[in-house]
Amino acid sequence: MHIVVTGGCGFIGSNFIRHVLAKRPGWRVTNVDKLTYAGNPASLLDVAGNNSYRFFKGDICDRALMAEIFSTAPDAVVHFAAESHVDRSISGPEIFVQTNVLGTQVLLETARRAKTQRFLHVSTDEVYGSLGPTGLFSETTPIAPNSPYSATKASSDLLVQAYHHTFGMDTVMTRCSNNYGPYQFPEKLIPLLVTNLMDDLKIPIYGDGKNVRDWIHVEDHCAGVLLVLENGKAGEVYNLGGGNERENIDIATQIMKHMGKDESSVRYVEDRLGHDRRYAIDASKAKRELGWEPQHGFEAGLAATVAWYKANEKWWRPLKKT
Repeated sequence: MHIVVTGGCGFIGSNFIRHVLAKRPGWRVTNVDKLTYAGNPASLLDVAGNNSYRFFKGDICDRALMAEIFSTAPDAVVHFAAESHVDRSISGPEIFVQTNVLGTQVLLETARRAKTQRFLHVSTDEVYGSLGPTGLFSETTPIAPNSPYSATKASSDLLVQAYHHTFGMDTVMTRCSNNYGPYQFPEKLIPLLVTNLMDDLKIPIYGDGKNVRDWIHVEDHCAGVLLVLENGKAGEVYNLGGGNERENIDIATQIMKHMGKDESSVRYVEDRLGHDRRYAIDASKAKRELGWEPQHGFEAGLAATVAWYKANEKWWRPLKKT
C-alpha cells in the first residue's frame, strides 16, 4: 500500500504515521502538510530517515501540487489536514472555510481524477452539535454544528458523502471524540493545563467548568482509523470514542493532582461563545463491525500524557510562543 496522509505533522496525523509505519512495515507513506502553527516536523523526527516515508510541504488547496503528489498513484488518502481550534474559528473563520471546505474538495477531486482507490476523511463529533444530559451520538445522529469550526467540518463531511453518491468514489469517514496524548499542540485543554502548571501559571477554565467531553487516547484513535481504512464499508461513517466522559473541571483536578497543585491554580474565565455543553460517542458500530476496542484506560493514559509533557519540554516550549 502507498497512502497519502494530509496534515501528517499535526497531533493526530503524526501519531497515525508512526502507527502505520510500525504496524504496516511494507507500506509507503507520503505526508503532505502546510506546516501552519500546529504542524511541527519535530513530531516525526524519529521516522524522518525511514525509506518508506517522505514529506511534502504544501497546501491541500494547491491543485497543481496535489496533482503532482497524486501522480504517483497512491492507493488511498487519509485526510487529517484541518484548522481545528474552536477559539481560533470564532476569531477568524475564513481560514477554516478555506482549508476545511475548499481543501477537502480539492483533495476529493484530485483523488477522483487519479482513481485513488479509497478516500478516508477524518472528522469530529463536534459536527453533531450539543447533547443534553443523557444520550449518545450515533452515526445516524443528524449533524447540527454550532461553531465555525464544526460547521466547516460538517461541510467537508457532506462533500465527502456527495462524492461517494455522485461519482461512486470509495469514501469512508470517521468521527472521533476529544483526543489526548503526546505531540498535541499546547493550545488544547490537556497540554495547556500541564504546561501552564509547569510554569506556575494559572489554568483557564471556561464558564463553570462543567462542560463534558468524551476522551480518547490518540493511539486508540489511530488504531481505529487504520481499521476503517482497511475494512470499513464504502460510504459509511464510523464513530470512534473512548467512553470516558469527563467534565473539564474534573480533567483539571486530575492534572493538578499529578502536578502537585491545588484549586488555587484555577482561573475561571468567561465562557466560550456558543460553547456546546456535552459530547458523548456511541462507538458500538466500529466495535461490532471492525473489532475495534480502545486499549488505554483514561486515568493511566492521562498520567502517561502528563509525564510525556514533563519529559519533552524541548518539544512544546517553542510552541507556547505561537
